[in-house]
Amino acid sequence: MKNQIKIRLVVAAIAGLLIASQGCKGKDPIPAPPNNNETELITTVTLIFTDSANSNDLRFATFNDPDGEGGNGPTQFDTVKLKANSTYTCEILLLDKSKNPVDTVSNQVKKENNDHQFFFHTHIADVEFNYLDFDTHTPPLPVGLSTKWRTKSAGKGYVHVILKHQPDVKNGTLDPGETDAEVEFPIVLE
Repeated sequence: MKNQIKIRLVVAAIAGLLIASQGCKGKDPIPAPPNNNETELITTVTLIFTDSANSNDLRFATFNDPDGEGGNGPTQFDTVKLKANSTYTCEILLLDKSKNPVDTVSNQVKKENNDHQFFFHTHIADVEFNYLDFDTHTPPLPVGLSTKWRTKSAGKGYVHVILKHQPDVKNGTLDPGETDAEVEFPIVLE
């Protein structure tokens, strides 16, 4: 009888230790919620210009870096060539060519327009930029997928195109948020 009690006590002790050891293990971590505002890979930035005086005069400038930032250099890096003393509408097309089918990132920027803004500035070249598309903030803030470019005197330089991702901090300025894309195109005004 004493042996049965000892065996039962040993079995109970082992069972207790097993249960206790299972209870001490850390719980599986709670998975993080999906980040709906994560930065997209942008491999291609194309500027599509339409001359306001002649809608048949289309001009394109493309920056294409198939593996994204770092790694290999761009495979295409066009110069923006516009007429001096002219006005153009510029539409921006953003692509991620690393995906199959190719992902049109511009659609995501348009969908999340309250979180994105393009910024433009030139070095040397004489161009004035005006936004044509706005988000739904009050007051509305610019997006920049569609802009008007007014060129002035002939010259050359660079135009800096920056897309900022600014969820919950967009205020119309360059400072807040993260940079989704940044390209400095050579520009010639003829």
